[in-house]
Amino acid sequence: MRRSRADLTTAVVTVAGAVIVQLMLVPVGAAATTSPPTSEPVTSSAVASRPAPKLSDERYLANRRFAREPVRRGDRDRGTDDIEHVRELQYRLRWAGAYRGPVTGYFGDRTQTAVKRFQRRADLHASGKATRAVWVRLIKRTVRNKSADRCRHRPGLHACYDRNRHQVMLWKRGTLWNSWLVRGGDREYQTRTGHFTVYRRDIDHVSSIFNTPMPYAQFFSGGQALHGSAYMTDPFVDHSHGCVNMYIEDARQLWQLTNGRRLRVHVYGRWS
Repeated sequence: MRRSRADLTTAVVTVAGAVIVQLMLVPVGAAATTSPPTSEPVTSSAVASRPAPKLSDERYLANRRFAREPVRRGDRDRGTDDIEHVRELQYRLRWAGAYRGPVTGYFGDRTQTAVKRFQRRADLHASGKATRAVWVRLIKRTVRNKSADRCRHRPGLHACYDRNRHQVMLWKRGTLWNSWLVRGGDREYQTRTGHFTVYRRDIDHVSSIFNTPMPYAQFFSGGQALHGSAYMTDPFVDHSHGCVNMYIEDARQLWQLTNGRRLRVHVYGRWS
């Protein structure tokens, strides 16, 4: 009986030692169980290419006046789903008298120099990076015809689209909250002028006529809506079929600021 207990103790010690050795071979942070193999293994490059989620940043931006993400040298507007607002930055720097170059969508040396020039004029640190402080001052100074805007003294939320200047202004209880560069309908499908109220919202709407995505759609006049565009990279190039096209990120900001609340829409100005 004593011999059996000794043998049992030896066996337990041996098994425990083997388990400890195995655990020492597992890298720190590795899962305790193995996952079944997939038909297409994920490589490290594939993981790196996935954009990091920015939901908290988006909510932060949407709740701030004149909100934009910081832009720096090397950034580029790569496509409709990857807009860094470089073209907008170049347009606004031009209107502020700080930039004389072409609007390319690429943040190069000339754009960086223009940002520094604007920062010095605005008594900001001349870092050459379009920080939040730069965007706030730049947007406020380059909203065109703001003093004549017919929405500024109205209570509630008002989105005011100036067809001539390709800009939408959001007024919140009489305070200019943000402004975005947009484009409207072409000559044959002009965005209707007048005073409207958003009557329908659809976060992932697809046009039944053109079979095109209209994310963050806010309908205000028949089938015309404020929505993100899957085709617009430059607000001053081409037109829509009547809707107010916005950068997708900007349409998402407008949605987060106004969804679930009454939004009045005012469309005015000569066609451009």
